[in-house]
Amino acid sequence: MKVSYQWLSEYVDLHDITPHELAEKLTRSGIEVDAVESRNAGVSKVVVGYVKEKSKHPDADRLNVCIVDAGQGEDLQIVCGAANVDRGQKVPVALVGAKLPGDLQIKRSKLRGVESQGMICSAKELGLNDKLLAKDQQEGIMVLPEDAEVGMDAVSYLGMDDHVLELGLTPNRSDCLSMLGVAYEVAAILGRDVIFPEIAIVENGGQNPVQVEIEAKDECYRYEGRHFTDAKITSSPQWMKNRLMAAGVRPINNVVDVTNYVMLEYGQPLHAFDANMVKDRSIVVRLAEEGEKLVTLDDQERLLDSQTLLIADRQKGLAIAGVMGGANSEITPETKEIILEAAWFTPQTVRSTSKKLGMRTEGCVRWEKGVDQARVVEAGERAAYLIQQLSGAKVSKGIAEAVVQEPTPAVVTITLEKINQHLGTSLTADEVTPIFQRLQFAYEQNGNQWVVTVPTRRGDITLPEDLVEEVARLHGYDNIPTTLPEGMTTQGQLTHDQKIRRTIRHHLIGAGLNEAISYALVHPEKAEEVAGLHRTTVKPIALAMPMSEEHSVLRTSLIPSLLATVSYNKNRQNHNVAIFELGRVFLSEEANLSQLPEERLYLAGALTGQWFKTNWMAQSQVVDFYLVKGLIESLLTRLGIAGAEYRAVSTLAGMHPGRTAEIWVGDKHLGYLGQVHPATEKAYDLSETYVFQFDAEELIRAAAPVGHYHPLPKHPAVTRDLALVANRDLPAHTLEAVIRKAAGDLLESLTLFDVYTGDRIASDKKSMAFSLVFRHPERTLQDEEVQELTQAVVEALKNEAGAELRM
Repeated sequence: MKVSYQWLSEYVDLHDITPHELAEKLTRSGIEVDAVESRNAGVSKVVVGYVKEKSKHPDADRLNVCIVDAGQGEDLQIVCGAANVDRGQKVPVALVGAKLPGDLQIKRSKLRGVESQGMICSAKELGLNDKLLAKDQQEGIMVLPEDAEVGMDAVSYLGMDDHVLELGLTPNRSDCLSMLGVAYEVAAILGRDVIFPEIAIVENGGQNPVQVEIEAKDECYRYEGRHFTDAKITSSPQWMKNRLMAAGVRPINNVVDVTNYVMLEYGQPLHAFDANMVKDRSIVVRLAEEGEKLVTLDDQERLLDSQTLLIADRQKGLAIAGVMGGANSEITPETKEIILEAAWFTPQTVRSTSKKLGMRTEGCVRWEKGVDQARVVEAGERAAYLIQQLSGAKVSKGIAEAVVQEPTPAVVTITLEKINQHLGTSLTADEVTPIFQRLQFAYEQNGNQWVVTVPTRRGDITLPEDLVEEVARLHGYDNIPTTLPEGMTTQGQLTHDQKIRRTIRHHLIGAGLNEAISYALVHPEKAEEVAGLHRTTVKPIALAMPMSEEHSVLRTSLIPSLLATVSYNKNRQNHNVAIFELGRVFLSEEANLSQLPEERLYLAGALTGQWFKTNWMAQSQVVDFYLVKGLIESLLTRLGIAGAEYRAVSTLAGMHPGRTAEIWVGDKHLGYLGQVHPATEKAYDLSETYVFQFDAEELIRAAAPVGHYHPLPKHPAVTRDLALVANRDLPAHTLEAVIRKAAGDLLESLTLFDVYTGDRIASDKKSMAFSLVFRHPERTLQDEEVQELTQAVVEALKNEAGAELRM
């Protein structure tokens, strides 16, 4: 919100406070002022001049010699190259010695032999934003209105002796999106009165012929229409142009400018229609028909849906409510009869329409954040008064209006004890009551309790805590003492889940992987390209309005996104990739959702290429199944998860049927690892790639508490190696399970260190060698004990798995 200091001073007495001091006070009270800018960019000694004569330069076709009355006692001869300069114009004249933006100083000079005693200026040369001027004034010199007084300081006439405060408003302070809203705030800070603008309408026309009907009662609570005849559409007076331009609004004509002026003044968007274009002077507020079209004031045809609120007559649409008017009823120089709209639309209606149509206007901003419904009539009457004053229009008798619902002010009860408890202060009732008075909040006081009726302009105040904040702001944050918190405190720390997630990230990064964060939205064909971990049939959840087909459904597996990342790297000559992601997937069995999907936290990774390259010390190692399995085992060990089994599986979608294993701990399925199916690798244009995917929530539940330590062993271990011959199709984890069960609690670790198939063993057999480490936590084991345990293991292997010692 841009606030003109001079304009604001009409509503609050600011004679003894500078713009920068005011900005400081506003900021300290909670309304942050981002900048204070002077509208004068360095202009001095520029006055209003009158071009008495114009003739061609004798030696230059594009130059004119002008005789200008600048109120200096003698006429000035000025050479001007602007094509639009002409006799009878009033123009800004930079006198000799004047300074202009860019450190330009005007001197007496000769142009092609003709003396020039100053310069006739354009808006840009004065430092004005010429984009806020009419198109015919954006090029050439600036032509001033006829009422400009010759010799008058042009800086003052053009409102350049003003400062603009740019407010950085938070969403809850929509009341300060208006000059009066800021005036209330400043008056409360300074303890002064608000001076309200003049409204003195003279109804000197016939009876108001406008009829208003609200069909969309859930979207529009109030609509009123004023009627004018014999209006004269002209340019606005300079004072109004100055204020509009200071706020960043381009002046158009006196009627449209009034609607913009009052919108800035009251925060109430308004709209004016050419009444001759409104069938039977009848206004209907309704929802548009599906597919209905309207050409708006920016000459764009808008396709509307059945949720768009429309202002219409009995035949056609006239405006998109709260967003923009239609070109078929705009105010033109030929307009004589006017209908002025002042209404209240629900914020969500305007916000939804604005977003769908991609239109963002000053009116939209105010509607979306909240407009004071109680000031609709007052703002409309203020605009009617100004239109009558500036256009000479006759105002018809009465206001055509329809009202669905009146606003209800909030009533909030607050006690002195609560205020002091929240602020850590010891304020008295005599100190708090004047604050409510300065805010112009009506209240009833009963001792140290106030029942406050909050004005509808302050829609941000609904709770006692909001009133506490108002007291804090106006009492002064600097006056609130610094106190330590009282009561019980809890030491902050990470939860178990947070600790485990952090451990997972740190371990994988430390192992050499990079963390990836990919889109949760994927292509429909890729959603189930590689298997997830769900055991039931799930259906990808489609977005209602996706930005593109590539990102149109929620993922049910992390692997497709990671494969896309690997492919992206490979296409940029990065062939060695090792990445992981800890992210959520979205699972639902419904095609059309009746409830929210289940969100599961997954952990996945993808590796391809060389794990490390050849160097003088060692040969390169290419990523394979066992390298990935080793990474997984190290992670499980870090998390304190023991007893993991790797079970071969050949039916996982997108995975190689002979190089994939599921990971189980007891009866819990944690995830899987393996090579991506060659067909899937080809689809992504990948070389041999390995992936893993876990249900991270199961990992977290299975993990031991972080920071759990065991003492170093005090007694020696005893190692025994067993070379076993078993059926060739027997998985190693089956033998491991038998060994652990038979060895009991004294078995500290078990490692498979050799697998052999060859000439010395039958073709249907294989040899597997295990290393068993035994240790007792409190004493040294005897050889007899270890031999007994080893014999028990050998017998269990023979009886339960058909495995025998290799001789």
